[in-house]
Amino acid sequence: MESRSDNRADIRDFLARRRAQLTPEQVGLPTSGRRRVPGLRREEVAVLAGVSTEWYTRLEKGHISGVSEDVLDAVARTLQLSEDERTYLFDLAKAAHPSPATRRHRKAVDVPSRVQWLLDSITLSAAFVTNSRLDIVATNALTRALFAPMFESHTTGERDRPNFARYYFLDDASHDFVVDWDFAANTSVALLRAEAGRYPNDKALRELVGELSTVSTEFRTRWAAHNVRIHHGGVKRFHHPDAGPLELTYQPLDLPVSAREAHSLTIYTAQPGSPDEERLNLLASWTATRSTDDIRPRP
Repeated sequence: MESRSDNRADIRDFLARRRAQLTPEQVGLPTSGRRRVPGLRREEVAVLAGVSTEWYTRLEKGHISGVSEDVLDAVARTLQLSEDERTYLFDLAKAAHPSPATRRHRKAVDVPSRVQWLLDSITLSAAFVTNSRLDIVATNALTRALFAPMFESHTTGERDRPNFARYYFLDDASHDFVVDWDFAANTSVALLRAEAGRYPNDKALRELVGELSTVSTEFRTRWAAHNVRIHHGGVKRFHHPDAGPLELTYQPLDLPVSAREAHSLTIYTAQPGSPDEERLNLLASWTATRSTDDIRPRP
């Protein structure tokens, strides 16, 4: 995933898989006779994209050098890529010819105090900051209470920082905590795959993917599917050990605190007036009580 050849392998795998997922009917081509392979043929994609078969074949083999944005756009339209998939394709092209800035090794940075103050000021929603590898690097008190099973998991890394992907794939208890485990697991892999397209030289990301691929068949299978996701948010349901069932909405926001590392601010909240809001507020009150007890002077 780090070298140019690995980048070509990603391009080859991504385009071939997306081509195999399309049928002639979906792109308006007539069907006749028996097809030896699923999906479209390379020459069919080339015709629809307005390029020669030789040109597209080279592209699908990972030779992205010299391919213009117009051609990439045409290929993306032909393969009916989603917006996230189109962005990923362009990221792969950029990564194949990195600028001096993108060649620099990314370095973990501490979250500024002002961001922690912001998190601490949010008391009725779980708010936290993640880096691009899905490590939780800063939290408010309610986040630690909501994600207590993650923080208490044996998968939590150094400096008491959980990682969503490591928790989902290396801790069986995650199946009990997260109701729609498959969706959460798929999303985490798709986010990591998209990040690998942007920064193939990220050593920490490469090590994380290598670890999970070696240990977890579930992760390895999902990684091979080459699904990507960049923009996400929605609803997640939990079986919380203290608060019971919780259905919460969440929304990540880009948090540009450093040019050397990507961060997101994510907030989990409940629908106003719902039983989930009552349970989340109850969890918040317990958290506040515990915090008060922790700082109350001992007799």
